Amino acid sequence: MNIAIVKYNAGNIYSVVNALRRMGIEPLLTDDAEQLRKADRVLFPGQGHAGEAMDYLRARGLDKVIRELKQPVFGICVGQQLLCKHSEEGDTDCIGIFDAEVKRFQPQRHEDKVPCMGWNQLYDIKSPLNKGLNDGDYVYFVHSFYVPVCAETIATTDYILPYSASMHKDNFYTCQFHPEKSGKVGEQILKNFLEL
Repeated sequence: MNIAIVKYNAGNIYSVVNALRRMGIEPLLTDDAEQLRKADRVLFPGQGHAGEAMDYLRARGLDKVIRELKQPVFGICVGQQLLCKHSEEGDTDCIGIFDAEVKRFQPQRHEDKVPCMGWNQLYDIKSPLNKGLNDGDYVYFVHSFYVPVCAETIATTDYILPYSASMHKDNFYTCQFHPEKSGKVGEQILKNFLEL
């Protein structure tokens, strides 16, 4: 199977590369449109600033390439946010697969820290992406922005308020958390994605 990872100016991409290598898969890290179109699966991970990431993607025409992909695509962390229509981070227009606005966490109490960092539980789990997972399973998050719960939410978590931990629309799947840092649960999600 030919697995491509979108290469752009985002951090944390190599942790996904290493997670796939642990599963016996050698992914191709590329910003080449033709390589992305030809791949059996495309992963779109990353940490970073939405505005800077979109500038990089637009400058190379990768926003259009990603929008037009027909094979399963998996957006992780900032990848999930960039697949939405708009982010409050830098007032950024994004790729627009999901008709959702990415919001910044607003602390309500003294103990509400932003960014949200650490392990949190999933609930209201649906979709083949999450096959074998159970309500209450823990995954690892690091982020300051979130996607509200919407029609495409396939797993929810709660930090300050309930929000989309994972989403699905057509051939696009996402998670806000880091499956590559989420132990056996995360490995199961990556395996499910590859088997879609």
